[in-house]
Amino acid sequence: MKHKIIIAGLIISGLFSSCQQFEDDYLEAPAQSTLDASLIFSTAGLAKGAIDGIKVPFAETNSYRGRFLPYYGLNTDVEWYNASQTAGDKADLCVYDAKPGNTEMNTTTNAYSMMFSGIERANVCIKGLRQYGNPLPGTEMGQLLGEALTLRAIYYADLIKAWGDVPARFEPITSETLYLPKSSRDILYKQLIADLGEASTLVAWPNETAYTSTVEHINKAFVKAFRARLALTASGFQQYPDGVRRSSDPELSVGAMYALALKESREVIQSGSAHLESTFEGLWRKYNEENIVAGGESLWELPFADGRGRMLFTFAVKHTSASDQFQANGANRGGVAGPLPFVFYDYDQVDARRDVTCVPYKYGTAVNNVAKQELNSLDTWYFGKYRYEWMKRYVTSTNDDGVNKMYMRYAEVLLIAAETANELEGPAAAAPYLKEIRRRAFAPADQPVKVENYVNALTGKADMFNAIVEENKFEFTGEMERKQALIRWNLLKVKLDQAKQKMTNLAARTGEYANVPSTLYYKFKTDNVSLDIYGLNRGETTNPGVAYTAVAWTWTGTAADTKINSLYKPGVNPDNRQFWPIWQVFIDGSNGQLKNDYGY
Repeated sequence: MKHKIIIAGLIISGLFSSCQQFEDDYLEAPAQSTLDASLIFSTAGLAKGAIDGIKVPFAETNSYRGRFLPYYGLNTDVEWYNASQTAGDKADLCVYDAKPGNTEMNTTTNAYSMMFSGIERANVCIKGLRQYGNPLPGTEMGQLLGEALTLRAIYYADLIKAWGDVPARFEPITSETLYLPKSSRDILYKQLIADLGEASTLVAWPNETAYTSTVEHINKAFVKAFRARLALTASGFQQYPDGVRRSSDPELSVGAMYALALKESREVIQSGSAHLESTFEGLWRKYNEENIVAGGESLWELPFADGRGRMLFTFAVKHTSASDQFQANGANRGGVAGPLPFVFYDYDQVDARRDVTCVPYKYGTAVNNVAKQELNSLDTWYFGKYRYEWMKRYVTSTNDDGVNKMYMRYAEVLLIAAETANELEGPAAAAPYLKEIRRRAFAPADQPVKVENYVNALTGKADMFNAIVEENKFEFTGEMERKQALIRWNLLKVKLDQAKQKMTNLAARTGEYANVPSTLYYKFKTDNVSLDIYGLNRGETTNPGVAYTAVAWTWTGTAADTKINSLYKPGVNPDNRQFWPIWQVFIDGSNGQLKNDYGY
């Protein structure tokens, strides 16, 4: 059964009253007594309840659940909000035109506030455990301190990812620290990297203890992998108030951070504590089945209770009816976002990741509670990584599905190792990691050409780097990790403009998409639900016979239609809009301490 986040008793919830008061009223609540803290953080069971309390803000209505995860990271060169062309505040969040008064976000209960709520909860726990818990490596209290440090780093990493510079809060709030200005993210990066270094000495490897037997608890493989990811981000390109550049702090140089990331990723690989699932489809079936056993590919998952969280609600293959044989989650669930239409055609035709990632159909109106697959138009695709039809649990809530967010997986560790090894040691050192990723994507008969020959031909650092950028695309489309990677590579606008041209070419069947068929043929398989489709692959142009029905496989607009142009708003430079603005309610409530940069 999935882990439920519960604060153990009123005494523990009382610890967080100052945090809640800060969220609601921007006032400091009376401090908890020393006796309360000394009891809670010297008692393992109570302390564990307090650590679980750090996770509560993840699932609040307008936090990760309903605002951050559904919108952040969309509109890259591989993914988009499917209604990007429809003007409004939802689309603005994705098309690089969010404004401080955005009605989806401009509330005191928004993700920005909830992330700081989680940070405050973590600060209380970290202080209490250090003072009363004797949190040594190999002890239960040490594990809990490592988890608290890591959860705080997760909240902060996501704040920086979405908003850039934000206030630095590493101690519980006092009247003197109630209102703080923004701090340089370089200061935050260094603190978080140090914290994760400490956490990695405190927490156990996956399955080393009963506590780390589930991916809903922090383990050493995740901490090291997350530290490697953060090191790459800290040293990468990003928009500072004075322009897009790398950090000027020598501690965050490419040399220093890439060496750290390579060391951490190699230690995870060498530990044997995690591994790729044997098949790509098997990985995503396991995820949708809510298998949270540690030691596989998923390193850590943001935990949602069964009736909380909206990963499938937002991103699954679309289900038209309020209920059908696979779900009762409400009408028109899933399908909010999807792959850009050309992504399917950029995959190698025999790449096993393609048909898992890119789905050209939805489930239509149910008859007697049975829905059948129906083809979309060429310009609308869905993420096949998220499927109600792969769940073991039948979702009956009409607001939430309860499926976790897979926050990081082992495939990223391999690509981090490849990228950093290529930079520091050359393409030969990177090759084994890239080969491991690609072996899973191709059948054994295809591997001599698609894996060995392909990777061995990458003899220059630039060629290897470009191959890693492409592999990231094929591996992670639909996981909304691409945006931050493009930013740190200084490729955001470059790749978005390439994507616009690719969509234009696909719509017109020119250039690299000239041989994409313009007619699809379909019939139903023996289950009378699933489509047997002919014509999706390049070169499939011969009518397969009278058993199939022919449909036009065309873009619904013109080659230069508003949907293509809406990948980012015309007249906007995405490189100057890498972050969301701080919402106006927080500017107004900051006692003059907060402001927006970047021209907002």
